[in-house]
Amino acid sequence: MTDGGNLKVTAKSEREIVMTREFPAPRRMVFDAYTQPELLKRWLGVFGGWELAVCEIDLRVGGTYRWVWRQSSDGSEMGVSGTYREIVAPERLVCTELFDVAWYPGEALLTTGLAEQGGRTTLTTTILYVSREARDGVLKSPMEGGVTRSYNQLAEILESMPRT
Repeated sequence: MTDGGNLKVTAKSEREIVMTREFPAPRRMVFDAYTQPELLKRWLGVFGGWELAVCEIDLRVGGTYRWVWRQSSDGSEMGVSGTYREIVAPERLVCTELFDVAWYPGEALLTTGLAEQGGRTTLTTTILYVSREARDGVLKSPMEGGVTRSYNQLAEILESMPRT
């Protein structure tokens, strides 16, 4: 599988990472894939024996989400939760992110924007960390590879869905 959408990951300011990827689908479909549990379970971090075993979403400002991945080989789990701060369907989501077992310090703020042109959607996620050290730690981690794999799966799902 290749990264047909060419994920771009860049450091912005002292505490931010910006990730950009284009998808061959209208933004409403991409927004739905980010906000509907039955779709998220098909693409978000589900590779290498991991499944998204818990996917709870209360999609409203002040609502929360809870995701737990489970490894099929040994049953280990990784959980994350957050609160939605802004929702402008289908163009913008802003939420917090806090892992159960922190692999970077503190809570992050994620701002995801979706811009559509000609039936294609450019997704841009800006992640604001509590410190430069937290941002740099994430940049040195295998995060980019995991996001690439997840987004490639998302692209395949979007291509297989009927256009509405």
